Amino acid sequence: MFLEIRGIRKSFGEGDSLVEVLKGIDLSVEKGEFCVLLGPSGSGKSTLLNIIGGIDRADEGSITIAGEKTEDMDEKRLTAYRRKHLGYIFQMYNLIPNLTVRENIEVGAYLSEHPLDVDELMETLGLTAHGKKLPNQLSGGQQQRCAIGRAIVKNPDILLCDEPTGALDYNTSKEILKLIETVNQKYGNTVVMVTHNDAIRNMADVVVKLRDGQIRKTYRNLEKIKAQDLEW
Repeated sequence: MFLEIRGIRKSFGEGDSLVEVLKGIDLSVEKGEFCVLLGPSGSGKSTLLNIIGGIDRADEGSITIAGEKTEDMDEKRLTAYRRKHLGYIFQMYNLIPNLTVRENIEVGAYLSEHPLDVDELMETLGLTAHGKKLPNQLSGGQQQRCAIGRAIVKNPDILLCDEPTGALDYNTSKEILKLIETVNQKYGNTVVMVTHNDAIRNMADVVVKLRDGQIRKTYRNLEKIKAQDLEW
């Protein structure tokens, strides 16, 4: 198994204000699979994503990716692990404002030992004509495409997506989902996506429903729906 999550617990606060956000999460994802973490606000899905990504530490339990356990790592090794294995796509684009589209993507390439070809990736993302523009000259959808490019150019083992369409309109959201689908199929990256949009589950290999810090249901889609055919 490529991604193994065992007994993950996480609390915030202390004393009377202690809140248990994750209450013992067990989950496995195969290499190259598209996994959707689905649940209402406060269900713990973003916290789980941050723990998988090494942004946050679990109180208990283990995360293993390609045989490497994150809880065994000091901060230096954890940084190297994030750089080697992980790509992040957030709801906010976090682009560097004084760098061009191409330069923003190249920043991701510099972090990798085996980066993808920048020109080919920009073509896949539909950004070739916008390569010399600055982020403030782009639409929201184009900025998110650039953010995807920066994350995927590293050729990460796992692409972590936290509500990547949350700030976008319906048509642009579907474009971004199609791109993530294309990236998953073309480059074979494992995708773990957090969303509260129920329709997105239909394009995933594995769907994990969370509520109140626990997995309520996990199932596989025997017949996936293409991103372009999703409706909500």
